[in-house]
Amino acid sequence: MYLLIPAAGMGRRMGSDRNKLLLTLLEKPLLAWTLLAAEASRHIQWIGIVGQPEDWPDFKEIIASVSLTKPVELIQGGSTRQESVYNGLQALPPEADRVLIHDGARCLATPELLDRCAEALLECSGLIAAIPVKDTIKVVEPQTHWINSTPERQFLWAAQTPQGFDVAQLKQCHETGRSQGWEVTDDAALFEKCNLPVRIVPGEETNLKVTTPVDLAIAEFILRQRLSSSIPT
Repeated sequence: MYLLIPAAGMGRRMGSDRNKLLLTLLEKPLLAWTLLAAEASRHIQWIGIVGQPEDWPDFKEIIASVSLTKPVELIQGGSTRQESVYNGLQALPPEADRVLIHDGARCLATPELLDRCAEALLECSGLIAAIPVKDTIKVVEPQTHWINSTPERQFLWAAQTPQGFDVAQLKQCHETGRSQGWEVTDDAALFEKCNLPVRIVPGEETNLKVTTPVDLAIAEFILRQRLSSSIPT
């Protein structure tokens, strides 16, 4: 299985003036934890990191520090996540027919989640990791902030990554999106707009996206708990 990691964003909501994946969590950069999960995965065989060239020296240091045995390629990112994934797709090896796309900021995803998505992708052409929504969600008029509706919670899932796709179909969806001027926040939305089916694979409650300082503190707590429970007693 081939893995693309979009890693071209800045940490503005984190209050940082640099790529947030270079921020540290328990003395390792966020990107390092994502790479360690990919290294431990039974199915991931190739990793592409999509980022800006100015970050590549740091990325190379991180790759060396975690002693990856799997091939890694650095790919130039775009100005949006959508553009970065497009670039990543063009850089996949010619033999790649399935790909997982996983946000580097979701640095707590486990190898088991990556493998579960990889195995499910053998039986479908599009999927996302997701978890059922716990909160009641309100659809709100943006100007007045009046509530328009309350969708039934049983039908709502919170999207995560990895997201996985048939490479040829996803490339075609991206080409269609570019020609139509579509702007989406994840690749599943492109699949959906092209009337292609996307399946849910159960995600992980701990697979949060580190976006703010609060997220970073929560991630540290989760990781400390995870590491302490793995230490033999």
